[in-house]
Amino acid sequence: MTRRIISRGGNLYSQLILWLPYPDLTGGFRAWRAETLRAVRPAAIEATGYVFMIELVFRAHRLGAQIAQVPFVFTERRAGASKMSSGIFFEAFHHVLLLRARLILGRERR
Repeated sequence: MTRRIISRGGNLYSQLILWLPYPDLTGGFRAWRAETLRAVRPAAIEATGYVFMIELVFRAHRLGAQIAQVPFVFTERRAGASKMSSGIFFEAFHHVLLLRARLILGRERR
């Protein structure tokens, strides 16, 4: 239950702050056109945790890329431990705000 709350809450927060229409910004399956990835420049992504997926979609969206998602079933973990930590959570919270601030200030590249 905690994983679902964190996932849904993080997606809703990111959607609202960044004005993104996609239902799942942190998971799902995506196929990228090579020219889209070159334009987004994944090496320029500043995020280091899970928020890198949000930043990647945000930058592709800003470039006008078509983004389609293939949903998957969110099942409970059967083995291993989650990599989610409070540091990753706070990085995502802060980084989404940083992307929004740059957008407002006109410092976010297209």
